[in-house]
Amino acid sequence: MSASLGSVRQWHWISAALCLAGMLLFAITGITLNHAADIPASLEVITVEARVPQPMLKQWLAQNPQPQRLSPPLRAWLANRHDISMGKDLEGEWDDPELYLSMAGPGQDAWLALDTQSGEFLYEKTDRGWVAYFNDLHKGRDSGAVWRWFIDIFAAACVVFCVTGLILLWRQSSNRLTTWPLTTLGMLIPLMIMLIFIH
Repeated sequence: MSASLGSVRQWHWISAALCLAGMLLFAITGITLNHAADIPASLEVITVEARVPQPMLKQWLAQNPQPQRLSPPLRAWLANRHDISMGKDLEGEWDDPELYLSMAGPGQDAWLALDTQSGEFLYEKTDRGWVAYFNDLHKGRDSGAVWRWFIDIFAAACVVFCVTGLILLWRQSSNRLTTWPLTTLGMLIPLMIMLIFIH
């Protein structure tokens, strides 16, 4: 019995340690998301209108008549000349003669529209600030596959934390008479709010 209880305690503190940073992040961003309308937004918009050099444009189109990705030299030119960076695997939408690239990320939206005939392009980036960045991480919005995997693994660790905590409550409930009234109250409060106040 004591060995089994020790194992539950071990899983409980391990899951607590793994969940600590993530739980704080998701709890705090839960508050900021709930009060998003009350938090002033700090928008920063960057717009770039320019033209791709014709030799670079022709070389790229010669290799890709209906391109969905920018060539490495073109990406490097955009990054060095206009501070526009994007992933090498980023695919756009081809609508002859325009290529549209969406580059949204946590806390920001960005896009580039390139006329493949003239070489003219329009780029716009909107940065919504740090609060929006962490709120988007909470929702998993435009945060990539690695972050989505982290959220799933974190959620599983939270389940382990809660279940082992419940087992420990049950094992020690005889010494604490308020254990089950408080546990029941913790379950009833959100249930009653959902049934009574959410329509």
